[in-house]
Amino acid sequence: MMGYRKFDLCIWVLSILSFGCFCSGFTPVDNYLIDCGSLANTSVGNRVYLADKLASNFLSTPKDVLASSPLKSITSFDDSPLYQTARIFTGSSKYTFSISLTGRHWIRLYFYPFVSGSYDLSKAKFSVSTQNYGLLSDFSVQNSSVMKEFSVNVNSGSLVVTFTPSSGSFAFLNAIEVVSVPDTLITDDATTTTPGKFQGLMSQALETTWRVNMGGPFVSFENDTLWRTWVPDRDYLVSKNLAKDVSNVAAVEYGEGLATADSAPRTVYGTLTEMNSAGDPNTNYNVTWEFKVDSGFQYLLRFHFCDIVSKGLNQLYFNVYFDSWIVAQDLDLSTIAVNKLATPYYLDYVTTSVVSDTIRISIGPSSLNNAYPNAILNGLEIMKMNNSDGHLGGASGAVNSNSSSKSNVGVIVGATVGSLIAVVLAAILFILCRRRKDKANQGHSKTWAPFSMNGTNSHTMGSKYSYGTTASAASNYQYRFPFGVVQEATNNFDESWVIGIGGFGKVYKGEFNDGTKVAVKRGNPRSQQGLAEFRTEIEMLSQFRHRHLVSLIGYCDDKSEMILIYEYMENGTLKSHLYGSGLPSLSWKARLEICIGSARGLHYLHTGDAKAVIHRDVKSANILLDENLMAKVADFGLSKTGPELDQTHVSTAVKGSFGYLDPEYFRRQQLTEKSDVYSFGVVLFEVLCARPVIDPSLPREMVNLAEWAMKWQKKGQLEQIIDPTLAGKIRPDSLRKFAETAEKCLADYGVDRPSMGDVLWNLEYALQLQEAVIQDPEDNSTNVIGELSPQVNNFNHIDTTGSPGQFEVSSVDDLSGVSMSRVFSQLVKSEGR
Repeated sequence: MMGYRKFDLCIWVLSILSFGCFCSGFTPVDNYLIDCGSLANTSVGNRVYLADKLASNFLSTPKDVLASSPLKSITSFDDSPLYQTARIFTGSSKYTFSISLTGRHWIRLYFYPFVSGSYDLSKAKFSVSTQNYGLLSDFSVQNSSVMKEFSVNVNSGSLVVTFTPSSGSFAFLNAIEVVSVPDTLITDDATTTTPGKFQGLMSQALETTWRVNMGGPFVSFENDTLWRTWVPDRDYLVSKNLAKDVSNVAAVEYGEGLATADSAPRTVYGTLTEMNSAGDPNTNYNVTWEFKVDSGFQYLLRFHFCDIVSKGLNQLYFNVYFDSWIVAQDLDLSTIAVNKLATPYYLDYVTTSVVSDTIRISIGPSSLNNAYPNAILNGLEIMKMNNSDGHLGGASGAVNSNSSSKSNVGVIVGATVGSLIAVVLAAILFILCRRRKDKANQGHSKTWAPFSMNGTNSHTMGSKYSYGTTASAASNYQYRFPFGVVQEATNNFDESWVIGIGGFGKVYKGEFNDGTKVAVKRGNPRSQQGLAEFRTEIEMLSQFRHRHLVSLIGYCDDKSEMILIYEYMENGTLKSHLYGSGLPSLSWKARLEICIGSARGLHYLHTGDAKAVIHRDVKSANILLDENLMAKVADFGLSKTGPELDQTHVSTAVKGSFGYLDPEYFRRQQLTEKSDVYSFGVVLFEVLCARPVIDPSLPREMVNLAEWAMKWQKKGQLEQIIDPTLAGKIRPDSLRKFAETAEKCLADYGVDRPSMGDVLWNLEYALQLQEAVIQDPEDNSTNVIGELSPQVNNFNHIDTTGSPGQFEVSSVDDLSGVSMSRVFSQLVKSEGR
């Protein structure tokens, strides 16, 4: 492995030797080891391979042809006595093994091409199969040794391995293993690219394509309880300078119910590759590995993790990617291991059918937590899954092979042509559906109809520095719930179960038969919000997953209904905890943490994709609280995809909630992420002052909270109008930082407002100032909001009428400089959009 010093090598050798004795090992019920072509038993490590002549009762072949070679030119890596002899098959030949215990078994096949007499083994071409699976197809080996490892589920009393020479050729084999595998090694399900679990792994035949020890040395079969080998990862890193190796084998402690020594040895879990952040807290990149694979197959990826780098719990959050898909987001290993560090854990993931001969695996920092950016990976296994015909055939990269993988041209061409045909058909279908939809919509724009999730929109998640995950609206069909199920869950939409009323309709508390509590939003046909908001909500929430965004559980479009089903948030809206409901007052720390959580959710929307997602309706009623008062942003019915990279804004009709609406957006109909920032600034003052953002019952100068609060902030006397229950409970520095942040959010022009990332940074700093006296590094940090923004204009009142409820402007002239105070003061219902 590149870069190791002699001292490091000594440490590795000692580690391997010291832990070798702990490989007590799994004892297989079936354990067939045969050294093909050998006249005597062969010992390899602590295992004994049966001589070929003693295994003749397992073999049925038309002709006995044995071969041997001194192996003069192979490397020490391949130097095994198993490669010195071989059996040659001139016709179809079978090994038949009696199986004592059904279940998954290893099949390991050893090949090394040498010349023996008239046989040049590098010229051999053949196929290998079992009763149910095709393992190799038109297989040949050139120049170096190859070990092919498969695992198949044997459900009968025998396993037959058949070698079939290709036309005009022959087959050969140096050694074969058929060994029982622990039942727990491969479970039936795994995560996958679409929502839900992949199920059916038990029936899959698997070929181990790669088994890699990240950040560590080569691990031989002698140091693995299941006789596996692990290769170092350095040769597969795309940018080696972005990664560094860490070793702490002694720290590894296997945890009950998680990974075991059979999952991977200590020498894998005790070493890792991590980001080479070089002390820079602003580091933001991915560490990426690239592997050759066979196209046209799905793969089971097993990621091995063990946090041997953190000094405390909940310090390490990171993301894991496969190509353009996200495997795990905001992964916190200490939570999985029940508040323990250095506990091994593995994650299984099933890919889509791979269309390229190369896949990429990446790890990168999470945007969830402002802790030091880092990401780790201890080990990786890449296992090819059989196709629908039960075949694994194709020239794939092999475990312990020095030869490069060959491309399966037929599969690639087939996949390419198939993909092209699929695209053409999809385009034709889309055009037909669009024409039908346009025709149906003529004269019926407000008619409700069942919503079928057959859209073609897709979204990609992930930081701008990383590979994201693509989810299609077409995959959301599995979220669909029958109307009867929803009706039963809500006690036939019992009015006493109503927990909220919004612009879309009523929200009911519900409970499914398995005890899962949900919030059910039932659309009101008379509402001004309809199909567009319904579709947007499903498309947005079915693609995004973040701990500070409310999760969509499902939807129902039966019987012309439009029903959305969310996770149940025990403590309702932030608004209800600030005023009007009689609930106990929140502490300043709790309010700060709620603001921070909300900011994280919005920051993710703005930056978690190549194109930002603008919420467009940020308000305290759309920030929900779970049983622990953790904040989650909700209601994505008005959300809009942000501008393209070469654009500064999206031109669109004005929508939003009065009191929270961005004045620049209102005047120019130009929507940007900064529109959400403005609305969030209003929420910050709402949290601080605990009063409605629009209250017509108050004197005119107090009607609009944003204008009123900014007036007192400008005078430096904001503490005069804060929630009385907070009086004397907020540290002055914390209040100052919080107020400056809110003020900057309310700048009249978007370019003067901070990003949500900067807002998040400052809110977290306000929390630090509240909890401990620390120096304010405001002038030394690029993330801190610096000079105060120009104050919100002191508008002159004009006679402008407005109606409560949904506010939508289809055409508005540029109203730069025109006051909105009068508009706000006429509104009674702040909940209307």
